[in-house]
Amino acid sequence: MDYEKLAELLFPDVTKEPQDYEEIYPPRELPEGAKVTRLGPSPTGFIHLGNLYGAFVDERLAHQSDGVFFLRIEDTDDKRYVEGAVKIIIDSLKFFGIQFDEGAGADGDTGAYGDYTQSHRGPVYACFAKKLVREGKAYPCFLTEEEITAIRAEQEAAKGNIGIYGDFAPCRNLTLEEVEANLVAGKPYVIRLKSDGDPEKQDDPAHRIHVQDAIRGTLDMPENFLDVVILKQTGIPTYHFAHVVDDHLMRTTHVVRGAEWLPSLPIHVELFQKLGWELPVYCHTAQLMKLDENGNKRKLSKRLDPELSLEYYMRDGYHPLAIREYLLTILNSDFEEWRMANPEAPADDFPFAAEKMSNSGALFDLNKLHDVSKDVLLRLPAEKLIAFLEDWAAYCEETGAPDWDPAVKAIFADHAYLSRILDLGRHDAKPRKDLVYAKQIVAFISYFFDGLFTREDDYPAEVPAEDVAPILESYLAGYDHADDQSAWFDKIRAIATGLGYAAKPKDFKKHPEEYKGHVGHVSTVIRIALMGRAQSPDVWTIQQIMGEEMTRRRLQEALAAL
Repeated sequence: MDYEKLAELLFPDVTKEPQDYEEIYPPRELPEGAKVTRLGPSPTGFIHLGNLYGAFVDERLAHQSDGVFFLRIEDTDDKRYVEGAVKIIIDSLKFFGIQFDEGAGADGDTGAYGDYTQSHRGPVYACFAKKLVREGKAYPCFLTEEEITAIRAEQEAAKGNIGIYGDFAPCRNLTLEEVEANLVAGKPYVIRLKSDGDPEKQDDPAHRIHVQDAIRGTLDMPENFLDVVILKQTGIPTYHFAHVVDDHLMRTTHVVRGAEWLPSLPIHVELFQKLGWELPVYCHTAQLMKLDENGNKRKLSKRLDPELSLEYYMRDGYHPLAIREYLLTILNSDFEEWRMANPEAPADDFPFAAEKMSNSGALFDLNKLHDVSKDVLLRLPAEKLIAFLEDWAAYCEETGAPDWDPAVKAIFADHAYLSRILDLGRHDAKPRKDLVYAKQIVAFISYFFDGLFTREDDYPAEVPAEDVAPILESYLAGYDHADDQSAWFDKIRAIATGLGYAAKPKDFKKHPEEYKGHVGHVSTVIRIALMGRAQSPDVWTIQQIMGEEMTRRRLQEALAAL
């Protein structure tokens, strides 16, 4: 076979040589030990927690080493492409504070190693496919879908390895004349890798590969033997080929991806070897898991788990710092210990290490995220929290979130008032941790705003219905906004005892037969009239924030509703 002639026959329009691209994309000038990482999502319209999980590892590895982190859009699977998906990817990652140094962007590419969208890089892949054909390492395959299906059926019947290889790859040994005849006949074809692997020797140490994974240590795997497709009939590369070419030319040093790509690693190793390039450091992350209703671990599912989608966190308004902090708790086992020793330090100060990542399944726990979020938001000044809430509200309105209530915008009319509300109890000796995510925060503070106020709870069962009006009337008649907390509570205690309630809960507990209830039940009536709920921060402090006019009006409205 004249491989040079074959290469020219298949790629007559490819004029650039591999060395030309090596010069266009030279080695990066970076400090010793700097890492170059990339995120390569597919524009399918669904960006998930796993993407963010991987992006965070990429970003930490690059930025902790004074390296480069870039975004590459891997859109070679044109059947799964969704219009507008690239914008969703860019906007979502930006929302969570993922900072790229270069790559695809909303306004075009940034950086000298683009184009950063794989569908725009056809000539690059064609050049290196031509190189492989010229060297006898790849070949045109004219098998039809029907023929491939028949081969598969034969392999399944024989309980053999499935795929195109060896004797099951009839196009491997076509003569130049046969190739020319097929081309003249207009037969469609793909370009396949001509693998050197042997499916009969997978257990032979000489036919196994050893790859040092930054997370999993040394991987011992059988070599690839499949003649995988590297260019489709359309000339579009497969993921296998495109990522190898791009990671080399973009000078990627570390490839972070999910464990589901481990079975493909031998293919990628062989491609790097056949192209004569150094293998990057692979970092195969653990799959994100959750506990099911029976306490068993299972993989997070797009179909079963809405929390897998990043849109879930954006629409509910989880703060990027909370997500970032939580991901660190499941990425590195020693993060929580570090946080206890450095309670005020930025999370980015933590010395992240790939080798400390789990390789057996990272357990995602929404309740744990909420606990982390409470701590993160507690450290956030009110003005920054307000800015975040405003951004979240704008996002919900812009995207038409299903349960978005435009009345929420009213909470931003008076920032000073909102600051006092958000800081309620946050600076106490034992600070309250009531704030979790934007949607929950708005619901939590809604009673401070007439447009959002609703009565959610009934008056306590311990208070007879006929006592509710006298309690509220007496409270309203004696209300003085200037009372300090002690004087205020003395008045409530007097109302309680005057109506037959114990002045102290412990008195009622000792002698329940002597009282209707206790002062706490009476104060709950007042709480529900003012806040619409049985549980809330300190009522006196809430009234001080609400102001006298709103306090009196709420009490009057509660009485009118009886």
